[in-house]
Amino acid sequence: MGSGTSTRHHSAFQNAERTFKAAALIQRWYRRYVARLEMRRRCTWSIFQSIEYAGQQDQVKLHDFFSYLMDHFIPSSHNEREFLTRMFTEDRFAQDSEMEKCSDYESIEVPDSYTGPRLSFPLLPDHATALIEAFRLKQQLHARYVLNLLYETKKHLVQLPNINRVSTCYSEEITVCGDLHGQLDDLIFIFYKNGLPSPERSYVFNGDFVDRGKDSVEILMILFAFMLVYPKEFHLNRGNHEDHMVNLRYGFTKEVMNKYKIHGKEILRTLQDVFCWLPLATLIDEKVLILHGGVSDITDLELLDKIERNKIVSTMRCKTRQKSEKQMEEKGKANRKSSAQEPIPWFLPQSRSLPSSPLRLSSYKAHKTNRSSSIPCGGCLDWRELSRQVRSSVELELERCRQQAGLLVTGQKEEASRSAAEADSEAGELQKPTQEEWRQVVDILWSDPMAQEGCKANTIRGGGCYFGPDVTQQLLQKYNLQFLIRSHECKPEGYEFCHNRKVLTIFSASNYYEVGSNRGAYVKLGPALTPHIVQYQANKVTNTLTMRQRISRVEESALRALREKLFAHSSDLLSEFKKHDADKVGLITLSDWAAAVESVLHLGLPWRMLRSQLVNSSADNMLEYKSWLKNLAKEQLSHENIQSSLLETLYRNRSNLETIFRIIDSDHSGFISLDEFRQTWKLLSSHMNIDITDDCICDLARSIDFNKDGHIDINEFLEAFRLVEKSCLEGDTSECPQATNAKDSGCNSPGAC
Repeated sequence: MGSGTSTRHHSAFQNAERTFKAAALIQRWYRRYVARLEMRRRCTWSIFQSIEYAGQQDQVKLHDFFSYLMDHFIPSSHNEREFLTRMFTEDRFAQDSEMEKCSDYESIEVPDSYTGPRLSFPLLPDHATALIEAFRLKQQLHARYVLNLLYETKKHLVQLPNINRVSTCYSEEITVCGDLHGQLDDLIFIFYKNGLPSPERSYVFNGDFVDRGKDSVEILMILFAFMLVYPKEFHLNRGNHEDHMVNLRYGFTKEVMNKYKIHGKEILRTLQDVFCWLPLATLIDEKVLILHGGVSDITDLELLDKIERNKIVSTMRCKTRQKSEKQMEEKGKANRKSSAQEPIPWFLPQSRSLPSSPLRLSSYKAHKTNRSSSIPCGGCLDWRELSRQVRSSVELELERCRQQAGLLVTGQKEEASRSAAEADSEAGELQKPTQEEWRQVVDILWSDPMAQEGCKANTIRGGGCYFGPDVTQQLLQKYNLQFLIRSHECKPEGYEFCHNRKVLTIFSASNYYEVGSNRGAYVKLGPALTPHIVQYQANKVTNTLTMRQRISRVEESALRALREKLFAHSSDLLSEFKKHDADKVGLITLSDWAAAVESVLHLGLPWRMLRSQLVNSSADNMLEYKSWLKNLAKEQLSHENIQSSLLETLYRNRSNLETIFRIIDSDHSGFISLDEFRQTWKLLSSHMNIDITDDCICDLARSIDFNKDGHIDINEFLEAFRLVEKSCLEGDTSECPQATNAKDSGCNSPGAC
């Protein structure tokens, strides 16, 4: 009997031992499985962020280049000066007859057939909720109500301080939301889950309401409506995308013009004015600071609270104090003499690739010597400081145009009839932001936290700085704050704590890169100021996918974007591969492949981990790089009947070309007029020291105007670029415009291009 009991105990022990071993094996397998998925997710995330930040760098470099051209071009007439003020400065909307008709929203008639939402002022809560329902049903708000709402919004914003003070004593809790980026579903989901704004439920939206998404207009209308209904409970901060120059590249300008073809220009002009009046930060109970980007080692909240924030119309360009007209002319003559030595712009027909211009080189050197030089157009180099000084007459003309355009505060419009001398006097007295004021605003809108101590240039974005835990701690101690809330960065979980939980990043646009790529989040603060994070997914499809399915879907999208990036640099990659192929056998090691790709793209990605998805496995660890590049091209050429090298160029430059088109299209008509084209060519030919007549420019414009309607649209603009690239590739060196001597070519060279 005892023996039987012992046997049963032994058998039970063995069964338990096997069970524990099986559980341990399953646990080990699951941990490895989850670790592999997490590694894939992180690689995917790195791809998306690297490509996004590379695009921001392109935006900054492109704007820097055009600003540089403007600084070194002296207008020869009033028309040229007026064109430049529209093209490269904040006053991009000249008052033509069409604009004058649209300037008074009360004169805009709403037809009886209009079935969308209607607004009357002062707004009531029902008006705001009606907007949400109408936009959910894909209805569009009439332009009259849009302009009326923007007009009332500006009147309210003008009265607000730079830093809003909010208290939890007057509401149960305060909800802070991050970037929305035109994703209306996320905003509707937040209101559905958290409740509509009310006296008991305050909100702070922390910038970047527009761009990238398709419903930026609708988001603005809802946010502005609730701000007018609940001015003490609903607060908005400015983000780096509340900037008309940034909007040119990232879609908001295009969205407005597509939705409001007749009154779009007036809406954009009014929005430009509204954006620069948005508050810069919000302070809760004097303990929690909310701002869009971050801080730096020079952030001064007292100075930020005092500056005239409406002077910072765009963080892409600093407009500092003015110098004399005589200095401008002297500098302009010197610049004209040295212009022949400047490199030809990469995007013009004379250039087939992106050269290392002095602008990029000097910017790089500045990054190593001065942290603040990394902010957009923020270099403190001598030549750039000098170049700004030549713009005195343009600045004076700009201020006169601003007054004539009706950009003054309400109640001052009757002063527009003053004499020209009085207008000039006031324009000369109106101060522009100092370099220090501008840097303060750029830093809080563009900066990101880092794990290391200190403060350094944010070379990844091309703007603001990276600030470490010590910088955060110094600011908190100086102003007796508990912690910071910022946005500006997409996070996989929608939020992230750093700097010993003293910095909280909140990002509210779920599925930002791809469906399933990230959650959205918002944070709720009660009287104890303890952050309560709420996460969500606004897309229902995401909730039906397993973790593996989500990661696979996002990974596929990221790799597709990365292959496009690789294809766009095929020529540069081929040259780099050949450097590693010393024996000229057409083979390189996979390690050399990874090093070459990084040296060309500069994305900072783990290429060795990614090579299994990008490169077919090789038994001898060697890659036939020419075949790999051909296979890369086949993926992009499958739906394009274009020569591989041409498509490569378009892939690389399309975003920049579209931005250039919108810059030249200074009145946002969707077309480049002959006058806009002529003035732009004068600017560029002056930089390249090419003598070109008006007749030649007209011939060139007519050759690009393929449908002969008198205007150049975006498709004709891109097609002209493609044809020029094709002629350069098919012809020999002597036939390419790059090799043509400007003095000998006369009118033929531009015409051929």
